[in-house]
Parts: sequence; C-alpha cells; structure tokens
Amino acid sequence: MTQTISRDIPLAEITLRKYEKPFELDRRELVRKLCLSTGLLQPGDSRDVIVDILYVLLQAKREKKELSSEEIQRLVIESRNNVKATLQGIAASNVRRQLKRLRDMFLVEKVKNKYRICEHENVSKIFEEKIEQYLLPSVIGRVKDYVNMVDKVF
Repeated sequence: MTQTISRDIPLAEITLRKYEKPFELDRRELVRKLCLSTGLLQPGDSRDVIVDILYVLLQAKREKKELSSEEIQRLVIESRNNVKATLQGIAASNVRRQLKRLRDMFLVEKVKNKYRICEHENVSKIFEEKIEQYLLPSVIGRVKDYVNMVDKVF
C-alpha cells in the first residue's frame, strides 16, 4: 500500500524585507538590495547570480534591447568578472531558472525567446501595478481567510 504525500504548494508567494534607505550604493549593490527586498535573494546567500541577471536586463532596458538567455549568460559572466565575483550559478540551466523566477515576479517577460524588463517599463511602475495592486491584495486576502477560519475554529 503506497501512501501519497501531499505537498503544500503555494498558489502565489511574496517576501518583502525592509532595509535602510538606498543612499550612495553602486549600481550592482542597488540591484542586490532590490533582490533582497523582494525576496529574490536570501540574506547571506552567496549564490547571487540573480542579481547579475536582473542587472544585465536593467541595462538592456535603457536601450530597449531584448536578450536571449545565451546573451544574458554571456553578459552575466562579463559582469561577474568585472566585480571579481565567482562564476557560481552561471550554468545555462540556472540562468533560465532565475529568469523564470523574475518572470514569476512579473519583472521580466519573454517575447519570442528573448527576455526584457516588462514592456521596457520602469521597475517602480511594474512593482506598483503587478505586485502592489495585483499580487499583494490577493495574498493578503487569502491570509485573512485563514485568520478568520482560525478565529472560527478556535
């Protein structure tokens, strides 16, 4: 007799952290703090290739460029070499996995096998429209459902 193990898989998930105000940070550190603040990177995590992926995409946004995952990987390697960071996590499969995480956060979109910051839009506008107005209320609403049910049951 086999027993099925059910997993609690969230329908949506968001982690938000508050850090000090962003004063005089270099560009990569600024992107790193954004990744930490939005839960894309865990505090103390040395595997921070997502920072460089987002950094590369933000730079491409300025020129309204769309990049393939291979181009992103090449630019990430250059970027990491420039800051003398280790080349951990730069395998093509990991770059694609991190791009999927950025897509799940609505920051990045895929158009004909190329990636870009959603509609070359400002990150603040994307955050406001997709996360603040869409994802956050939905998550908070469901948490309130659980809170209310706990109050009923207990």
